[in-house]
Amino acid sequence: MKWPEAGEAPARLANRMLGEQAWAREKLAPFAGRAFSLAVGPAVAAWSIRADGTLEAVPTGVDADLKLSLSPLSIPTFLADPARWNEFVAEDGDAELGGALKGLAGTLPWFVEEAFARALGPVAGQRVADAGRSLLALPEYAAQRIADSVASYARDEAGVLARSADVRRFGEQVAAVEARVEALAARIEALAPRVTPIR
Repeated sequence: MKWPEAGEAPARLANRMLGEQAWAREKLAPFAGRAFSLAVGPAVAAWSIRADGTLEAVPTGVDADLKLSLSPLSIPTFLADPARWNEFVAEDGDAELGGALKGLAGTLPWFVEEAFARALGPVAGQRVADAGRSLLALPEYAAQRIADSVASYARDEAGVLARSADVRRFGEQVAAVEARVEALAARIEALAPRVTPIR
């Protein structure tokens, strides 16, 4: 029994969305015959682009023109805001194809909203899509809030971190000491010719 390629299910889903969007297929059609892969942690899937701008799953061992990688921990945040492509997706290879995929990724929320609107109606679909985005953004928001709380505790309660005013005051004191040392060095240099060496 032959196992399906890892990219087959994502290709079917992408082709379903692309089937209704001629403009999106037109963006991919110029790259017909090229292949790209996506590595998410140890999982890798690869696709080639057909002449009509749809995707076809190919074996992961294929020599891809573009290799993309994404950390599994970044998936929810990336899906919540695909416009942050450069922040989360590492590209290696065909930069032109990468630019086309980046442009299409930026429209992913619109595709999702449209799908929910068709299934649930425009108002409910929009609300469900917004709720989904909020849930996907939750891990990053929680991590940021925890980091802020830990930093605040370390600074204010434990006294481990310096406050910005303390750091600024320390910097001013260092600059003042540096200026005094330079002035002292200049005075020593000026007095040096007057000093007679001891014999």
